[in-house]
Amino acid sequence: MSTIADNLQAVRRRISEALQGDTRTVTLVAVSKAKPAEALREAFVAGARDFGESYVQEALPKLASLRDLGATWHFIGHLQGNKARDVARGFDWVHGVDRARLAAALSKARPAELGKLNVCVQVNISGEATKGGVAPTDALALAREVAALPNLALRGLMGMAAPMEDLAAQRREFALLRRVRDEIVAAGLALDTLSMGMSDDFEAAIAEGSTMVRVGTAIFGARDSRAAPAQAAAQSDPGPRRDDGRA
Repeated sequence: MSTIADNLQAVRRRISEALQGDTRTVTLVAVSKAKPAEALREAFVAGARDFGESYVQEALPKLASLRDLGATWHFIGHLQGNKARDVARGFDWVHGVDRARLAAALSKARPAELGKLNVCVQVNISGEATKGGVAPTDALALAREVAALPNLALRGLMGMAAPMEDLAAQRREFALLRRVRDEIVAAGLALDTLSMGMSDDFEAAIAEGSTMVRVGTAIFGARDSRAAPAQAAAQSDPGPRRDDGRA
């Protein structure tokens, strides 16, 4: 059976091959939702430094037990407003900011001593109703609002492609996010991050300019299918939860 260290090495090799000699740095976020703290510690020993979590109530005990690692923590799921304070105090990055009210709540809750919270605006590049994110045409307006908040650092955009096996189709959706990024930069905002690509499609995302991929299954193996619904129910609030759970 492959170990986490073996899997990490294989994913890094795939990233290197996808870059095809491009010297761009691609940050690998090991998506550790629904995985025990021991697995994260094993991944850290194998060289992982960035970890992604989607469920606040599951993540906080893990962050506390692994504080000695000095890892970088990314919140990558759909964030409910009533959890903004916990995320603003516990995480280094938030990838799913898709509304101004949430951005304001994160900025208000971020302790000054922690420095600015790194934020990616989520853009719905697939057009699926089950996914969060603003429409591509609304991304610039939200980016401007995020950039104006005192305790947030607007870093870039995040997007998820629809589940599909066609590489060309995957690339078309990721190319849309890249074009939105270019339009926002042309409007005068500095962005250095394109958070796009997961276990099944990160090669296509890298081909379209991704600088950060979020990979879970290819590193930690399949999650218990019962874990995600239980976590979602535990922190639910009114309205749909727009996260398909893939990584």
